[in-house]
Amino acid sequence: MGTELAVGYASRPALTHALTASHATLVRDLAALRVAQVRGDARALRLQPGIRFVQRVAPRASAAEPAATYAPAALAEWQLRATHTDIVPDAALRSAANVEIAVIDTGADVTAPDIAAKSPLLWNTRSGSGDVRDVNGHGTFVASLAAGSVTNGDGMSGSGGDAKLMVVKSGSDGGSFTDMDEAAGITYAVDHGARIVNLSVGGPTTSATERRAIQYAIDHGALVIAAVGNEFQAGNPVEYPAALLQPVGSNGVGGAGLAVTASTADGRRASFANTGSWVSLAAPGEHVLGAVSSASTPLAYPRSPLVGSKSGLYGYGSGTSFAAPQVAGAAALVWGANPTLTAQQVALILKETATGGGRWTSELGFGVIDVAAAVTRAQQGGLQGVLLTGERVKSRVKLNWSGQASAYTLAVTTDGRTSRTVIPNTAQTTATVAVTKGHSYSFTVVALDANGSATAISSPATFVVR
Repeated sequence: MGTELAVGYASRPALTHALTASHATLVRDLAALRVAQVRGDARALRLQPGIRFVQRVAPRASAAEPAATYAPAALAEWQLRATHTDIVPDAALRSAANVEIAVIDTGADVTAPDIAAKSPLLWNTRSGSGDVRDVNGHGTFVASLAAGSVTNGDGMSGSGGDAKLMVVKSGSDGGSFTDMDEAAGITYAVDHGARIVNLSVGGPTTSATERRAIQYAIDHGALVIAAVGNEFQAGNPVEYPAALLQPVGSNGVGGAGLAVTASTADGRRASFANTGSWVSLAAPGEHVLGAVSSASTPLAYPRSPLVGSKSGLYGYGSGTSFAAPQVAGAAALVWGANPTLTAQQVALILKETATGGGRWTSELGFGVIDVAAAVTRAQQGGLQGVLLTGERVKSRVKLNWSGQASAYTLAVTTDGRTSRTVIPNTAQTTATVAVTKGHSYSFTVVALDANGSATAISSPATFVVR
């Protein structure tokens, strides 16, 4: 039978020759990425001309979530209040109608009222059909949080206002994925108009296939959002694809997308949620309300009563998987408020306006999203600030910053008295500065326009060296 492999190739003729020469079988071809899923012998394939890489198909998990739980109806949609989504003006909710969110997951129950009202585009990458029946339940919950209808007068509301919904079933009914499944979902979504791609999946390693798929989405202007994982108490590993979007060591600055951790009702990090230098920001992820698939088992997704609902099933779940789609919805509102923004600018606005006030921590990144503030910022024209983070390693401080500017100036105040410019009028966004024991240092970055005038200043990054 042979091993399931991901094979990168230079051209279709090269792939055809390699399959014939190595007696391998083609399972599926992701032509846009020049990656094929093949059943065959890895060594024989690697010897063929025009073959760029041969790797085992890598597993991805859609879940590993803390168990969904029964919760009193009085909790309702606390997540909308916690993120100030509940005070976003109706006009802004309507404006998101031109933005499409793709949820790549285990499918969705398209009879759930909050999903049905969106008339979502449906695709199953494994069957090549529109059958997205969700036996697992994970995808339904995620889709409802990202883009559940806010106008159908029933059940719950998603965070994305009138944003369009695309449901791409790539995982199995058991909730398992591979990097090929993930890549197939990403390319389909991007090719069919998705501007935001939600990936509530993850694993401890990455692959060439996954990297190509993420880059494909970025190159086509999409904003990719991924969950950071729920293994804090099991070693707190780095998870992919999230760490491809917000690289390890970046301390939340820059990156090509958003890596999302989970917060509690009081704004702290949920105990299960991963932490690290690759966390962008946070959204509610502990006991949040979502739609439950009628095909899922109540053991995995217990049903909870929802006051005022006429139909549908609802429940409360926990996990970074359920935080990420709320950020996807928030991004749709920001983009709807200012369609001229790029994907990276949307991501930066969400970071700038989060509860951290421009300060980053490994626990919550730049803080919990503040959707109303982000929408207002977008309506006012977009980016206004500079994000600055830093970490000290022995006698040096490494700084990273980002913003919308022609150039930057890095300055430092020592011991609260002496101020000096470290780097004037530079295009660079990183610096390493030597520090001395017994002193305190407060770094700031000023954004400059094309005329050299200051347009914004970062919050200070302060270090006391003992």
